[in-house]
Amino acid sequence: MNRKFLILQFRPEDDASEGEYEAMLRFGKILPEEAERVRMERGEVPTLPAHEYIGILAGGGPFNISDSEEKKGESGRMVERNLFPIIRDSVATNTPFLGACYGLGALVKMLGGTVSKNSFAEAAGPTDITITEAGKSDPLLAGLASPFRAFTGHKEACESVPEGATLLATSPACPVQMIRVKRNVYATQFHPELDPEGICVRVDAYRHHGYFKPEEAENLKTTCLRETVTVPMDILRRFVDLARMRPL
Repeated sequence: MNRKFLILQFRPEDDASEGEYEAMLRFGKILPEEAERVRMERGEVPTLPAHEYIGILAGGGPFNISDSEEKKGESGRMVERNLFPIIRDSVATNTPFLGACYGLGALVKMLGGTVSKNSFAEAAGPTDITITEAGKSDPLLAGLASPFRAFTGHKEACESVPEGATLLATSPACPVQMIRVKRNVYATQFHPELDPEGICVRVDAYRHHGYFKPEEAENLKTTCLRETVTVPMDILRRFVDLARMRPL
């Protein structure tokens, strides 16, 4: 049996979901036939245990880990019920895992850390990310420019580095931008799959979701299109390469 990459998604908005999936394939240099796509917000679940995949990519979405159970709704609660066992398996078996934004919050919660809306939220748009000393020797970050530009946009954040995790990247507005657990489990607050054109699709999809003022959407897209964002995609590609090199 040919093993595949598992791509987990949580976006009910089809345009945003399609753009995210396509970007993960393109920037990760993953062929469509190498990927199993699972839209967890629809109740879909992987066909195999986590450790039987080459690696796992988990995207972002409009759900918030720190919301009350009532506010999450059945869809949000269902996603968490199905997602957390996958993350536990990934950590226990050191299966390559890269979670972005919502994926970071899920990993931090599973590790016993705190995710909240009390501080470190970031409006949608570009920001500077700095690689830490520990990050400079990590295979996903070694030799990359620091600081580098990336796109963020989130209402909640990790309040501190959870026990068992190593801080790899940070920023003034949001101190926990990238962490690693064991050797192969990663998560980012910024979006490693998001280029200027991609964030414009997100701006349209989430215009009325509270990430920015709706009347600022067009100016935000103009600002984002002026940006040169390449390092996050290098990180995504390096993760995929790392996963491919892992003995199966």
